[in-house]
Amino acid sequence: MKPILEVQDLKHTYMINTPLEQQSLSGVTMEIQEGECVAIIGHTGSGKSTLIQHFNGLYRPQEGKLVVDDQDLSDPKLDLKKLRSKVGLVFQNPEDQLFEKLIGDDVAYGPLQMGLPLKEVRDHVKWAMEMVGLSFDDLKDRPTYALSGGQKRKVALAGVLAMRPKILILDEPTAGLDPHSRKELLKRIELLNKKEKLTIIFVSHNMDEVAYLADKIFVMADGKNVIQGTPQDIFGSKEMISKHLIHTPVTVEMLYQLQTLGYPVDVTAFEVESAASEIVSILPKRGGD
Repeated sequence: MKPILEVQDLKHTYMINTPLEQQSLSGVTMEIQEGECVAIIGHTGSGKSTLIQHFNGLYRPQEGKLVVDDQDLSDPKLDLKKLRSKVGLVFQNPEDQLFEKLIGDDVAYGPLQMGLPLKEVRDHVKWAMEMVGLSFDDLKDRPTYALSGGQKRKVALAGVLAMRPKILILDEPTAGLDPHSRKELLKRIELLNKKEKLTIIFVSHNMDEVAYLADKIFVMADGKNVIQGTPQDIFGSKEMISKHLIHTPVTVEMLYQLQTLGYPVDVTAFEVESAASEIVSILPKRGGD
């Protein structure tokens, strides 16, 4: 199967030929299949944000190759408008993406720029707002300045979804949200991936949400991806975790601690219900039960 996104030895250097020259990407190679939910993780400065900003053409390849949905981003004739209608990027700070006075107008901006008829724009906006849990009828005429942080995140996401992209890229999607808003947004992202079959690529420092959402994980260090695998592959290998200093979900930490104490638990059973079952299985049986 041909990947929807293919990266080969991608390199990027900031401020070339200046005293502040710094290499951010030093040879990234990866493939992402259509419909996957992929997490890109790594410590601050590993190149994650620079990489995902290449995916919708904010940065163009200096060295290496990047092909997104059959579009070569090294092609000087690349239609960036067409690319960005296919690849939506939601930044970490949602207020950076909200600039219209009313919610409905902000969500409609992308479809309008695509030249869609007004009836179709309205349909796109209504679908996108409802997909992120915002009532179209109640909120379309509300001012954006009065939104909470969680609502701003949803409106920014709806504005990208309204263009009906094939790939959705999220940079720290739940950063700064309260637990309730975080849980709700994660469920919405999961719905987009599983029900709408949207290819999702997200960057996160939160390993609990990585374990919850991701089909595949790419671990980055020093400007390149050093390992990749399923959450079970990555979190189930104590050697990988130690070698690459990978943070782990709380459930994984608990299971490894129990294993260290000599309990026969499966450390790859890190989903909350599975981890709970592992813990219950080692509890002493009560007489008569």
